[in-house]
Amino acid sequence: MFKYLNKTKQSLKDWSYNHSHGKNAKLWLAIFSFTEASFFVIPPDIFLLAILINNGSKWIYYSFLTTIASVLGGLLGYVFGFFFFDLVGEFLINTYNLQSQMAVVSGLFQENAFWAIFVSAFTPIPFKVFTLSAGFFHINLVTFFFASLIGRGLRFFTVGYLVKLFGKQMAHYSFKYFNYITLLILALILWVIFV
Repeated sequence: MFKYLNKTKQSLKDWSYNHSHGKNAKLWLAIFSFTEASFFVIPPDIFLLAILINNGSKWIYYSFLTTIASVLGGLLGYVFGFFFFDLVGEFLINTYNLQSQMAVVSGLFQENAFWAIFVSAFTPIPFKVFTLSAGFFHINLVTFFFASLIGRGLRFFTVGYLVKLFGKQMAHYSFKYFNYITLLILALILWVIFV
């Protein structure tokens, strides 16, 4: 199983690197960013890292593009959950086997919707679960938008800045240890805010 997952991850990394240099690189980045937030499974960070390896000086531009496309995709997920959950949302939840996560998300929204969305927007947690759920549970759209914008922006600008700061080697390590890095940064942010 792990061998298959590593092979898939490597194939995805290779595909991202091969397509991150062409004239359609920005379009691919926007597509990955938009779709991951509403219905697709591949995080845009992989493609963002691949682009930034050779375009580190444009990290602000590419981080901004990724953030905006992702937030717009999140709004589409919100619409799916709000208006079309029975038609689209339920299909996506069943397709990705996310039923148990929906129950957890419901509890998180009741505790603090803003923080639940912010944390999901920043971490490797599948963001689509929260975008669909936010619409389904009729979370305030302004709360959803700003929590998504701040969380997604912080995530992608952090990725961009780290690559700009440390170069290609950081991009390779970020790809390999992405989940651990984002969780560590989130822990630091929460510590600064609440301590």
